[in-house]
Formats: sequence, structure tokens, C-alpha cells
Amino acid sequence: MASISALIEKYLGVSPNTQTNIIISVVIILIFWAIKRLVERFILEKIDDVSIRYQWKKFSHYIVVAIALIFLSRVWFGIFESVGTFFGLLSAGLAIALKDPLVNFVGWIFILFRKPLKVGDRIEIGNVTGDVIDLRLFQFSIIEIGNWVDADQSTGRIIHIPNGKVFSEYQANYTQGFEYIWNEIPILITFESNWKKAKNMLEDIINVHALQLSDDAERQIKEAAKRFMIFYEYLSPIVYTTVKDSGVLLTLRYLCKVRRRRATEVAIWEDILDAFSKHKDIDFAYPTTRFYNNSAESKTAVTKSPGS
Repeated sequence: MASISALIEKYLGVSPNTQTNIIISVVIILIFWAIKRLVERFILEKIDDVSIRYQWKKFSHYIVVAIALIFLSRVWFGIFESVGTFFGLLSAGLAIALKDPLVNFVGWIFILFRKPLKVGDRIEIGNVTGDVIDLRLFQFSIIEIGNWVDADQSTGRIIHIPNGKVFSEYQANYTQGFEYIWNEIPILITFESNWKKAKNMLEDIINVHALQLSDDAERQIKEAAKRFMIFYEYLSPIVYTTVKDSGVLLTLRYLCKVRRRRATEVAIWEDILDAFSKHKDIDFAYPTTRFYNNSAESKTAVTKSPGS
């Protein structure tokens, strides 16, 4: 063995100490590779959930690489000579190598105890909105609503979001404490319409669809006020009047269940269309464009609707 080492030193210029370090490094790499393979084969492969298995494989890979690098550093550079220094560098290396998994794990603990969201809540986080359907160690899952689909209907996509996002993205919870949201429907009628009659009709319609929600909503607000600074003076539906360039804008504002916004809007619109069709003095306003045809004798104004 000594003769082989001497030949290597003579012909390759590699000192015996360097040769020893190379052999030890190869042994360290093989040992940690074997440990990683054993963990994956006998522990991780038994996890049925693909997402969890992937996260733990990634987690174990980072741990093995970080510890192996620390041992290799000791072999080649002798950067630690005491147990305290070793564990200090080990923890620092793990913190750097496992930054994302650790942040996601801490995010999971934060979600469990602070409860900014839970399974069943409708939330918006960043630019994604949906219903929370699963909460795991490193991520939570939502079924998306909106996006290319109109109103608050499901797109059918399941989006997996790292738990650490609760520290870097804003979150809006539609259902926490108070299960109602305010919805508004703008109705634009012409200046020539009988806007007072139209407003009375809209108030009757909105009261039919939303007035019964107020008692339950008031009870929920009182409960939510014990945890949050939520105060509403009036919960009854109302119709606001505003003047726009092309007509009188009547805006219906009412409370509805979070997941019933589109359904109530459809029912209200159908009643509005039926009611307005029975009165000749109420017309919807819509944009028009006026074109002028200049001739030598006179200037003729021609009015066209957008679709003509």
C-alpha cells in the first residue's frame, strides 16, 4: 500500500495526505449516498401521497447534501476542531440548504395556531382566489374560482400553494367570522325614464331577495366583533342614485352568502327585466355614437347604436 502511495506521489505529484483525503471523501460520499437510497427505498416509497413523498424526498436530499458537505469541509479544510463549532456550522448549513422547506413548515405552524385560513374557507392569496380543500405540512391546496370563468364560479383547477406564502403575500378571507359579502348591481337608465318609479321597483325587488339575510348577518357580525373590529351601522339593502354621462345610475347594494353571489344576481336581474318590460316610461341606457354627413347644402346628423 505504501509503494502504491509512493508511486502516485512520484508520477502524479499527489501527496500522501491528499491521497488520504480523497479516499476519505469518496467513502463519505458513498456512505451518505447509501443512507439517502435506504431512506428513499424503505421509508419514503411507502408514502402513498405523491405530493408529500416528493416534498420529503426533497427535504431528505437537502439534509444529506448539507451534512456531507460539512464532513468534506472538515476533511479538506479542517474548519472545525470542536463539537460546538461542528454543530454550529451544521445548523447554519441546514438553515441555508433547507430555507424553503423550513419556511413552509413554520408557515404550517402559523396557519394551525393563528388560523388565517382553514379547510372550507374561500380565500384570495396573491392573485389566486379559491376554496381551501387541503392543508398539509409544506403546502395547502385550493380549488380555483374566477380567472377566465365569469363571476365566482370554479375553474376546476386545483392550485397548490407553499405555506410560506402566508408570510409574503396578502390574504383575504371571504368566510372567516362573517359569512356574507356586499354585492352591487349597477342599473343604468335613460334621463327620460321615470327614475323615481324605477328606483321604487328596484327597492321592492332587492328587498325580496336580500332583506331576510339581515337578522342572521347581524348575529354573525356581533360574534365576529368579539375577535375583529367589524362594525356596520346598516345591513339592509339599499339603492343608490348617481348621474352619469349617458343616464341615471341606480346601484343596488345588498348582502348575500359568499357562494351565492352569482345565483342571487341572476334572480335579481331576471326580476328587473320582467318589471321594466311592463313599463314604457323606463328604458335602459346604452352608449350611442353620432356621425355627421356634411354636404354642400346641409349637415345631417346620423345616430347609430354600437351594434349597427
